[in-house]
Amino acid sequence: MSTPRFGRRHLLLGAVALATATAPALAQDYPTHPVRLFVGYSAGGGMDAVARLLAPALGAQLGQQVVVENRPGAAGLLAADAVARAPADGYALLLGESGLLIAQHLQARTGFDPLNGFAPIAGLFNLPLMIVARPDFAASSPKTLIEQLKAKPGQYAYATSGVGTVHHLGMEMLKGQSGAFVLHIPYRGAAQIVPDIIGGQVPLGVVSAAAGIAQIRGGKLKGLAMMSDDKLAGAETVAPLSQALPGFNVAPRLYLAAPAGTPPAIVAKLEEAVRNALAKPEVVQGAAAQGAVPAPMRADALKADLARESADWARLIKTQKISAQ
Repeated sequence: MSTPRFGRRHLLLGAVALATATAPALAQDYPTHPVRLFVGYSAGGGMDAVARLLAPALGAQLGQQVVVENRPGAAGLLAADAVARAPADGYALLLGESGLLIAQHLQARTGFDPLNGFAPIAGLFNLPLMIVARPDFAASSPKTLIEQLKAKPGQYAYATSGVGTVHHLGMEMLKGQSGAFVLHIPYRGAAQIVPDIIGGQVPLGVVSAAAGIAQIRGGKLKGLAMMSDDKLAGAETVAPLSQALPGFNVAPRLYLAAPAGTPPAIVAKLEEAVRNALAKPEVVQGAAAQGAVPAPMRADALKADLARESADWARLIKTQKISAQ
């Protein structure tokens, strides 16, 4: 016997009302068990260190343990894919970074949409980059660096941790805005870049500001330019590229995201927890030790800014004819 049309309508309305009433209750109880924070890089690296700095502070705010889960491989894409496919219940989170926004424009298939496949939760940190050289390199400032590169097009090379990294695209942006021409030498990771610059195998490198500062203090490297306007202790004497190229501001960003469809109430609870965690002195001090600058951003603003950043990378990749090959 079929259900009368009137009855079916009331059953549907009742189901909608129940779901609407249940969602806030679930969010109010969330979390009831540990939350996993996925990181796309191996334990012991810079991204992992930031995740392990954030996890206990975030867990203290949520009242549940936040467990760091490393899923290294494919430049962070494996971790992102795992979170994109996870249930949208707030128990699988991603430590996202700018490389995911770049990958969609360089990789034929990523398996997920970095903008629409996730619910942005909050901005976390910027990781300032520095252009470095041996102490005997002639240039010593953004202006003189660009002048030197333009005076001898193609005679200098720079090393980065790989094609499609923010390090690489930042230098391509410098080339596009200044008219300089310098060759790119991609490395398989950052570990060998500093030794090769010190040893004279490559004249220039783009490295994390934290790595640059450590070698500058030891007198082994010279800081030529910061790629962003972020203020970082120990890098006060290294001028930003914006002094020579107004508006230039490039740095990898870290942010927190959940699978698309995560209830807004859970996103809001996580956003508040992040905001409170980033304000803790131990997090601020720990971030500085890792060369990370707190860059809090609310979920709605982050969503718009990620779309803007993605469009900027797409435009640069097209203009500079950058290929993943």
